[in-house]
Amino acid sequence: MAKDYVAQMFDVSGKVVAITGGGGILCSVMAEALAKAGAAVAVLDLRQEAAAEVAKKIASQGGRAVAVCVDVLDRQSIEDACKQVVDALGPVDVLVNGAGGNKKEATTSPELSFFDLPESAIRWVFDLNCLGTIMPSQIFCRAMAERGAGNVVNISSMSAFHPLTKVLGYSGAKAAVSSFTEWLAVHMAQEYSPKIRVNAVAPGFFLTEQNRFLLVDEKTGQPTARGKSIIDSTPMARYGEPAELLGALLWLISDASSFVTGTVLAVDGGFNAFSGV
Repeated sequence: MAKDYVAQMFDVSGKVVAITGGGGILCSVMAEALAKAGAAVAVLDLRQEAAAEVAKKIASQGGRAVAVCVDVLDRQSIEDACKQVVDALGPVDVLVNGAGGNKKEATTSPELSFFDLPESAIRWVFDLNCLGTIMPSQIFCRAMAERGAGNVVNISSMSAFHPLTKVLGYSGAKAAVSSFTEWLAVHMAQEYSPKIRVNAVAPGFFLTEQNRFLLVDEKTGQPTARGKSIIDSTPMARYGEPAELLGALLWLISDASSFVTGTVLAVDGGFNAFSGV
């Protein structure tokens, strides 16, 4: 009976979930897990092949998924993607805004000072993370507003709590994502329905393609000075594994968190709590 009670509380079966950035390292794990939990998953990514690979893997395990190519910075592309998802799976219950990342050209280094960071690179990072969260929310949440129910989970970052050195554009953009999460939670609840919830997960340090160049020396494969500093500043003394984001995600999507909205949930091994002393 206890297992049934817990399973019912965290049940996401039958929900239709759209995940932007679904072909990436973290979001592909989310997509596969949600499908295993009984959700129908739309894997949205600019890289059609990456999205198709994730959807194929889900289907091979008996899950229901569709791969959709989308540019989260192009309104028409998002609208077309939304229509494809609805046509294939039905109305979207949950939007996970996972598209985002950083780039080397927007990161300070001994070779590239703050004074020389190219405007184009900073704008690229800011737009991808911030506008790339706002624009899909505008389009997917319209139907949620009409139905009076829905759920949005954004992906923020530790750099939203305290800006990290070197990553100027990324820190600013993720702070904006956290602020937008709170704003949208209030807006949807007050203007449309309190049954529309908006929250965010703020991962600590997980190795991805976007941050690997900062954390691991490309030539030796050993941790960089920054990577070592991160591990030393994380009480659990390691990087997170992608699967360790799933509990937070399932909680926020399920009715287990039915009175939770406007929250940015840290999943960081204690990094944000550690003062350094």
